[in-house]
Amino acid sequence: MAERPLAGRTVIDLTTALSGPYATLLLAGLGARVIKVENPLTGGDSSRNNAPYLGADGLALARGGDGDMSVSMLLRGRNKQSVTLNLKHPRARDVLAGLVRVSDIMIDNYSAGVTARLGIGHDWASTINPGIVCTSISGFGAQGGPGSGKAMDTIIQALSGVMMTAGAPGEPPVRFGLPVGDLVAPLYAVIGTLAAVLRADATGQGQHVDVSMLGALTSLVACEPFDAYEKLGLPMRTGTTVPRLAPFGTFPAADGWFALCGPTDAFARGLFAAMGRDDLAADPRFASRDARVANSGELHELVGSWAADRPLAVVLDLLTRHGVPAAEVREPGDAVRDPLVLEREEVVPLEHPRHGRHADLYGTGVPIRFSASEAALDRPAPGLGEHNAEIYGGLLGYSGAELQALAEEGVI
Repeated sequence: MAERPLAGRTVIDLTTALSGPYATLLLAGLGARVIKVENPLTGGDSSRNNAPYLGADGLALARGGDGDMSVSMLLRGRNKQSVTLNLKHPRARDVLAGLVRVSDIMIDNYSAGVTARLGIGHDWASTINPGIVCTSISGFGAQGGPGSGKAMDTIIQALSGVMMTAGAPGEPPVRFGLPVGDLVAPLYAVIGTLAAVLRADATGQGQHVDVSMLGALTSLVACEPFDAYEKLGLPMRTGTTVPRLAPFGTFPAADGWFALCGPTDAFARGLFAAMGRDDLAADPRFASRDARVANSGELHELVGSWAADRPLAVVLDLLTRHGVPAAEVREPGDAVRDPLVLEREEVVPLEHPRHGRHADLYGTGVPIRFSASEAALDRPAPGLGEHNAEIYGGLLGYSGAELQALAEEGVI
């Protein structure tokens, strides 16, 4: 078996919910040993209490027994080891210090200032292990943000401007169904973490990596100068089409929707041929890219009328045969069962630690293929504190009596 790229690296995972656990999930899939630290007093990661749950009898909206595990944890907890530790207990820092000594990375997604109040920030960790990289994912960054400084994905979507890039002019803001703020920030966090690890390897000095959800998502919004477009008369919100790239957008066929991307002259000519309207290529309204943008409304209306009474399969076949980029707009359930993404393990079946795989459940894989390494999420999520003995006893050297005492005192 090929070695995984991060084999030999150890990560202390202080995260909860989605943004942090997704970052550590990727590191785990790349081969790092991820030690998930969970609060025994609260039942661990908040994701453990997200409905629905999977148990011996299948999926249910309510937990039916101790063996049931939330689908959220089934997905986000894979390839991780779980230990319990109450970070508010006076003795917790001593236990965490032992983990810091043997780790390369520590990641949290607390609100700004929490690690400082707990006394477990990078300044503290670096006195124990100068090479450790400490990464923080928060709503607004280390300096904090407005109000309480706490942020949820919908709040970040609202503040980033992304809600006003979807939908049509005059419509209410559109919340993306996918929690994009929660998912973009961990991608940047992983990039920053690995860059800092490379630097630590070269210099022996770790550092603090600070990623904000707001900054991560807003930086993507800034990839398109929407305000500049509006000054030129191009609307920011364009609904199902993009006039400045016409023909471009999503259109209904008789039995489904398709996406069409034809901004170049060659693609536009292919579209006209597929429609049986080669004459449109010489029409002054559509003969050039600028002309098509100026007359995008008429052009998109022609495309919509042509496709409306044709079966989706026929529309896609015609467009494909004429070299026009086009695809069916899929339901999520169909998309995650695409044989191509399953073969490449970009999406994988989810597995319950006791009951095995469930035919109807799929989750994210590691969507990166290596020529000489392996990346995979191939171990089920752990139970709360499942690895206390292995990590605290085997890795850090605590005796059974010491572990029992720590448990009785409420430390672990």
